[in-house]
Amino acid sequence: MGKMRKIAVVGLGYVGLPVAIAFAKRWPDVVGFDIDKNRIIELKDGYDRTNEVRPEDLRHSSLRLTYDVSGLAASNFYIITVPTPITEANAPDLSAVLAASETIGHVLKVGDIVVYESTVYPGATEEECSPVLERASGLKAGQDFKLGYSPERINPGDQAHRFETITKVVSAQDPESLDIIGAVYGSVVTAGIHRAPSIKIAEAAKVIENTQRDINIAFMNELSLIFKALSIDTSDVLAAARTKWNFLPFHPGLVGGHCIGVDPYYLTFRAEKAGYHPEVILAGRRINDGMGATIARECIRGLLRKKVCDGVVTVLGLTFKENVPDTRNSKVVDIVRELQSFGIEVQVSDPWADRGDSFHEHGIALVETDDLCPADAVVLAVPHDCFLADGWSLVQRLLRDGRGQVFDVKSVLNRENRPAMIELWRL
Repeated sequence: MGKMRKIAVVGLGYVGLPVAIAFAKRWPDVVGFDIDKNRIIELKDGYDRTNEVRPEDLRHSSLRLTYDVSGLAASNFYIITVPTPITEANAPDLSAVLAASETIGHVLKVGDIVVYESTVYPGATEEECSPVLERASGLKAGQDFKLGYSPERINPGDQAHRFETITKVVSAQDPESLDIIGAVYGSVVTAGIHRAPSIKIAEAAKVIENTQRDINIAFMNELSLIFKALSIDTSDVLAAARTKWNFLPFHPGLVGGHCIGVDPYYLTFRAEKAGYHPEVILAGRRINDGMGATIARECIRGLLRKKVCDGVVTVLGLTFKENVPDTRNSKVVDIVRELQSFGIEVQVSDPWADRGDSFHEHGIALVETDDLCPADAVVLAVPHDCFLADGWSLVQRLLRDGRGQVFDVKSVLNRENRPAMIELWRL
């Protein structure tokens, strides 16, 4: 690998922190950098708000945590893992990754390597990030320093598929730097390394991974709408179809978070820039983006059938998926907003979500489960384990007089045990 690589991971969120920890277990000098001072203080105290790593891992002697840019100066292998969200207009927001590039550019030296893991559209690393690095450093990419791209594949809350156990795609500007990048990642990733022919190919591979899932889930969501019109239970249909060996096991549901609900817009943005207007991808996005409002309207119809005019609806779960604290781009918010637009009083409870973040990001004041008022309907939006542990007894306890409607978004409640006084709706 030539000279010894001193690794710095820039951005210590769901992606960057596990990466930094993995390298710190094998490499003698690893820097974990984040501009959020409070985040660094928490990590030094052994607390990870994302619940992705253990406290003892944060105290590894090889890991130096810092929010001071000067702490990056001695590194020579930079891994950038900052968020790349979308704007309100569903356009790529590269502000964080460009700001990180600017930061790295000020400490970049001849012979250094910069590898991006953040999701971007094909071409962004070389066309958008590289010029920022060059301006800030005064150096030339491909000559003085080298670029690489290795798409992140972290699945928050998944303890089986971790950074080390997922095949790592790597790419670089030239064969020499590709060898170095492959060897560095290969030292910690046990699942193997796949060398992509170019940076653009690796970038494209990342966005289509989640775009493929998005389209398949959109198909399931559309099927659920069709089967509702036909008075057929979607889960029963899928259970029958899955008996065929090549039927893909996707399910209907809310598609939020910072990957599946975001990455397709990076691909469509670049496609339209190239003069091609995607149809299938954007159709899938429209379906998935509308599911929150669809579920809310079904809830409203149910209340009207029961002649409940000034109803109260309890929504269980706000995070974008079960058993994680992340509320970014949560489509549960769409359910809440749609219900409120019809004058429905909505109360939301989620023991996983941070109260401050929920209010700051979404204007939603979370309520402790024990403090919820009796409701006319309960929407089980996110099936956290803590909700499923009590199952029907929990939702019945939350309903007014133990009767009403339950909207089971992910079809996790056992229909056979449904209390007689509860009307069940499943996506």
